[in-house]
Amino acid sequence: MPRLIVLAALLLAFARPACAQPAEASHVVAAERAFAADGLTMGVDGSFLKWSADDAIIIAGGTPRLAHEVLDPHAVFDPAAPSLAWWPNWAGISKSGDLGFTTGGVEVGGRRTGHYFTIWKLQPDGSWKWVYDGGVGASAADVPGPDTEPLLLPTSILGAPSPDAAMSEVRTVEAVLAASALRDQKQAHLSLLAPDGRLYVAPLPPAIGAAAFPAALDAWPHRFEFSAPFGGGSSDAGDMVWTYGRALWTRDDAPRAGHYVHLWQKRSMGWVLVFAQIISDPPPAPVTPPSPAAG
Repeated sequence: MPRLIVLAALLLAFARPACAQPAEASHVVAAERAFAADGLTMGVDGSFLKWSADDAIIIAGGTPRLAHEVLDPHAVFDPAAPSLAWWPNWAGISKSGDLGFTTGGVEVGGRRTGHYFTIWKLQPDGSWKWVYDGGVGASAADVPGPDTEPLLLPTSILGAPSPDAAMSEVRTVEAVLAASALRDQKQAHLSLLAPDGRLYVAPLPPAIGAAAFPAALDAWPHRFEFSAPFGGGSSDAGDMVWTYGRALWTRDDAPRAGHYVHLWQKRSMGWVLVFAQIISDPPPAPVTPPSPAAG
């Protein structure tokens, strides 16, 4: 009898339904493509609201805000407006199958204008919703088009004991990056970037892989002041974490500001930065001098 019980347990273990297995990155890619397709028929506000989680974040006007407070649920789709199209060129997912990302080219009215980056979270009902969406003007002129399959980031085999532990570990690494970036951001980033990671430095094309990082980092200012992360999230397996926070720097003797967005993955050498971008604040509105008083 004991042998039969053991055999039955083994059979059950190997007969788990597919939903118990980790999701594949293809599920995230499919969600992104459906999101983009809806944008062409529902408009920006409608599609972004449909596919975003209640706590989804966008960085609008230099401020991180809840997407559902910014987007208009009553916006009417205008088919005559310039079309907004985007498609995934690179994607990945956590080993627990609950957190993923895609990034790729963007077109407005048929003209390529930059790259988007989206973080996706698996919802309790099994659907995918994005929790962060943002883009930069990194050139999309030479990236593969919408009909190509995206490259995939290999899924980690490691993780932290819990999502909270992963966030704590990444906050420590973020503090190391911030301290080093005050002296020399290029060396600070090179010490933590994954060899197969990506770096978006507008208006350059995406820097893909270690050989492309130095030239891209040279286009950024020599030093950054990075805040501690304002927020982000971790996968259930503690192998993938995204963060965002404030970035300050000086360009042409003028103070500048924006926000960093980072994606981290846990590997054998520790936490590595697999994606980084900085979204600059919009320039301040010009000040109109007062009209001379009428005499």
